[in-house]
Amino acid sequence: MSKKHPIISVTGSSGAGTSTIKHTFDQIFRREGVKAVSIEGDAFHKFNRADMKAELERHYAAGEATFSHFSYEANELAELERVFREYGETGQGKTRHYVHDDDEAKTYGVAPGHFTEWAPFENDSDLLFYEGLHGSVVNDEVNLAKHADLKVGVVPVINLEWIQKIHRDKEKRGYTTEAVTDVILRRMHAYVHCICPQFTETDVNFQRVPVVDTSNPLVARWIPTPDESLVVIRFKNPRGIDFSYLISMIQGSWMSRANSIVIPGGKMDLAMQLIFTPMIERLVSESKRA
Repeated sequence: MSKKHPIISVTGSSGAGTSTIKHTFDQIFRREGVKAVSIEGDAFHKFNRADMKAELERHYAAGEATFSHFSYEANELAELERVFREYGETGQGKTRHYVHDDDEAKTYGVAPGHFTEWAPFENDSDLLFYEGLHGSVVNDEVNLAKHADLKVGVVPVINLEWIQKIHRDKEKRGYTTEAVTDVILRRMHAYVHCICPQFTETDVNFQRVPVVDTSNPLVARWIPTPDESLVVIRFKNPRGIDFSYLISMIQGSWMSRANSIVIPGGKMDLAMQLIFTPMIERLVSESKRA
C-alpha cells in the first residue's frame, strides 16, 4: 500500500463482469477529475496465443490437464507485483496490451493473439487501476494484495458466470458452446486454487445472484438481466460503512449479515457510485497530502 500513489485492484475470472465494473470506475474518475492509469490482467499473460496453444499441448502430453490462463505459471505475476510495487513507490511503471481480435488489431497495429510493446505510464497520475484475473494473489512467490489500497472482487454465482462466459465467447470470439465448455472444465482446478482464494483478500465483493432458473447454463438462451438478479455486496471490514445511508438511497435493499447488503441487480451501478466515490476521494486526498 502507498499513501502517495494508491492502487485499486479489481479481480474476477473470465466472464465475471469485471469490464462492467471498470466502466463504472471510469465514470467516477471522470466525474471527480481523477487521473487514473489503467492496466489489464491479460497484459501479464506469459504467452501469446500461439505459444499458449503449444504450452497447453505440452502439458496435455505430460498428463497435466489443468493448465490454463488461470494458472499462476501461465502469468507474469512477479512482473505484475513489480509494477504494483514500483507504482506505489514512485508513481511510475509500464504495461502493454494483449490484442484479442481484429477490431483491437486495427487500434493497436498488432495481430490478434499478440502483445503490444511495453510502454511507460503517463506522468502525474492520481492512482493505478488494475482489472483482471490475479489482482489479489497471495502465494509463496508473490503478495499482490498487500500492494493494493482498495481490492474489489467480482464473483457471480458459478452458473451465471458460465452463462456470461459462454455468451461472450460465442458472440465476440466465434467459439462454439462445446469449445467454451472445454475451456471452463480445463480451468476449474485453477479456478478453485488460484482465483477463489483471492476473494478472501478483497475489501469489497460483488456477487450477482439470478432469480431465474440457470440450472443448465450450457443451454441458456440469454443472460439473466440485472432486473432478474440480486447483488450481494460483502465488506471485509464494515467499519465506517454507512449501511443506513445505502439502504435509504437504494430502494429495495436490505442487510443480510452485519457486513453484507443485498440490492436489486439493476441498482448495482448506483451502489458502486455510492460506495466507491468517497473511497476514491479519500485515497486521492490522502495521496495529495502525503
